[in-house]
Amino acid sequence: MLRAMIVDDEAPARSELRYLLEETGRVDSITEASSARGAVEKLMEDKVDVMFLDISMPKTSGMQLAEALHKLKTPPVVVFVTAYSEYALEAFDVDAVDYLMKPVETDRLAQALDKVEAHVKPQNQNHNVVERIPVVKSGRKVLVPIDQIRYIEAKDDYSCIYTDNDRYLSTISLAKLEQKLAPHGFFRVHRGYIVNLEYVEDVAGDSGTLQLGINGIEGKKITVSRRRVVALKRTLGI
Repeated sequence: MLRAMIVDDEAPARSELRYLLEETGRVDSITEASSARGAVEKLMEDKVDVMFLDISMPKTSGMQLAEALHKLKTPPVVVFVTAYSEYALEAFDVDAVDYLMKPVETDRLAQALDKVEAHVKPQNQNHNVVERIPVVKSGRKVLVPIDQIRYIEAKDDYSCIYTDNDRYLSTISLAKLEQKLAPHGFFRVHRGYIVNLEYVEDVAGDSGTLQLGINGIEGKKITVSRRRVVALKRTLGI
């Protein structure tokens, strides 16, 4: 699953592209920025695999941002999304992997994601990802192996991490945990829940509402938000 950022100064364009990406079931987390500066600030907080980047933006253009990304040690893959066709050649000079015209078509977006995955997978194979999560238990910090985590629930300013026989608090936000755990088969099913898909025991509900049963957690049912149902079904192959 990919981690994406949409950079566009127009909110409707960001919303439309977010919807299309979520519908593919191939993007696990999406952040947004309305300017080049905002994009850089968010990159400093959380890394992404691909940046969907508009070209025509106030102050710093998308092309200038793409050039600046080369200074990063591990820059995201860039896909330009624009209403202007005349920048296509220039886009590939800054190593963009694709160039999508607005309004974005589903088939073309799928092709772009194929190209992104071809670039990202070799990088991920050589990247040491987090395998344990720091948590608090009885006033002390311990490290929980991620393969023991069944699901995570947002609790006020904390994240509550559940294994088959214990519960832990973490000061890491659900959004950041989503970023860290996405490569390990975790899925954000709701704004308040992340689930380890390996431990999903059963799926119940109709086309608009789903509830997940979790192996090892007796009587627990986690509701999937309506906007995540399609993506989850595709990920699970149901």
